[in-house]
Amino acid sequence: MSSTFLQINPTDNLLVALQDLKKGTIIQHADTEITLQDDIAAKHKFTTVAIPKDGNAYMYGVLVGHASQDIPRGGLIHTFNLHHASQDFVGKQKDYTWNSPDVTKFQNRTFNGYHRADGQVGTQNYWLVIPLVFCENRNIELLKNAFVQGLGFQKNDSITDQVIRLKNQYASGEQLSLGASTTEAIIAKSPLFPNVDGIKFLTHESGCGENKDDSMNLCTLLAGYCVNPNVGGISILSLGCQHSQIEVFKEKLKEKDSNFSKPIHFFEQQQDEGSGVDNLLNEVVLKTFEGLIEINKIDRKPAPLSALRLGVKCGGSDGFSGISANPAIGHTADLLVGLGGTVMIAEFPELCGVEQELQNRSVNAEVADNFGKMMREYAKRAAAVGAGFDMNPSPGNIKDGLITDAIKSAGAAKKAGSSPIVDALGYGQYATQTGLNLVCTPGNDVLATTGMAGAGATIQLFTTGLGTPTGNPISPMVKLSTNTRLAEKLPEIIDIDCGPIIRGEKTVEEMGEEVLEYIIQLASGEITTKAMDLGQDDFMFWRRGVSL
Repeated sequence: MSSTFLQINPTDNLLVALQDLKKGTIIQHADTEITLQDDIAAKHKFTTVAIPKDGNAYMYGVLVGHASQDIPRGGLIHTFNLHHASQDFVGKQKDYTWNSPDVTKFQNRTFNGYHRADGQVGTQNYWLVIPLVFCENRNIELLKNAFVQGLGFQKNDSITDQVIRLKNQYASGEQLSLGASTTEAIIAKSPLFPNVDGIKFLTHESGCGENKDDSMNLCTLLAGYCVNPNVGGISILSLGCQHSQIEVFKEKLKEKDSNFSKPIHFFEQQQDEGSGVDNLLNEVVLKTFEGLIEINKIDRKPAPLSALRLGVKCGGSDGFSGISANPAIGHTADLLVGLGGTVMIAEFPELCGVEQELQNRSVNAEVADNFGKMMREYAKRAAAVGAGFDMNPSPGNIKDGLITDAIKSAGAAKKAGSSPIVDALGYGQYATQTGLNLVCTPGNDVLATTGMAGAGATIQLFTTGLGTPTGNPISPMVKLSTNTRLAEKLPEIIDIDCGPIIRGEKTVEEMGEEVLEYIIQLASGEITTKAMDLGQDDFMFWRRGVSL
């Protein structure tokens, strides 16, 4: 890799600046000289040839934009001279042959996980408390405070310490001043239940007063959370009159696992007339406490790496995402698939422009067509409200070099590695095929990570170039920075720095192997991620209909 620029694919007519380059700088590329016509900031792109108005720009070997004006050779591409364009897709056009990476190094490795009755293996052992409707959110919060404080699952964090310090200073008439912050983890294990990794409490704004399909889909997603092997048992709260009825939820759960055998308890507030909410919550506390005793009897035991279920996601992306962290975890994904594991990639709006490649990688025409159908339906739904995939890059994305959705998407797709695609899943569907699965979600960070946990991901890799603190209640989130500056600026949220790839100090393959080593430790309970330490438990359901 050049220390100043990079051509990702030999057919590209755009180069990526790896450091700030001044106007007038002469670049040696492909036995020719290119004089830069503009200042090019690191992560941004410039042309190898002149592109006339309406001409095509290519990156990652695919179409990523049309010129809205003449762009000179060595010129900066930006929103003022390039707009989104992507190639069409027409279904599986050719057979795909995949050469799996060498997995000898990991062939006989294991992780220590929680073996479930359905054959899945969890990397965590959580008790899950969930509402079927938003009306129960207050009760969920009451239960959360009671269990977290009562069982010692939480330590004081530095922000709470500061508030207590200021309160005491004000009460004693002292001048207000902040003390030194600590980085102590918020979440801890309860000494009473050493084999329970935590109690997780979900809240949401769905379940009723909306398109009925959304309430049904909520039940489908929540059933996936219950089937996820990171969950040992569940307490479910219902108001009683909502669309997302307990019986509907039970049907969705049975569809996913007809032999579901984890401890699960249902509580309906309106069913116990006259008893009051306190009696209801007391019953929840008792059954949940009994459940904790039960799942605490489960020990971690060795499992093959093929039992891992990995989700891959990017957020707060920058111009380095597609050349450092994304391809690194793409190699991790290939290693895991080569070992017989399961991988999921979400964010359908960020697969725009690479659909044909992914269709050709599908194991059969049915999978390819299903993916294509979901992409077109998603695009049609966006168009119906005056939006489109071309509006996907955020201001932060654009500022850091992701000018069109196709550029962003082509780099985002690198997270999927190169293995065959075995299935394309709708939101809320559970991944049942080993290998690489496409999971239909929005690009929104929390909607996507929520969806992959519902599809059964037991660990998620999340790359970021700008920094985002996203986590998930049941699926540990590993944060990987695309550049070292971010890792140094926000060390409290970054677990792995992929900046050495940009500097040429490590290869994508070396970094991908390091990530897999980290995953093995995490899956065995030997380490925790920064998001876990911060208690970053983000959950958001994708509501696609109107509120009523």
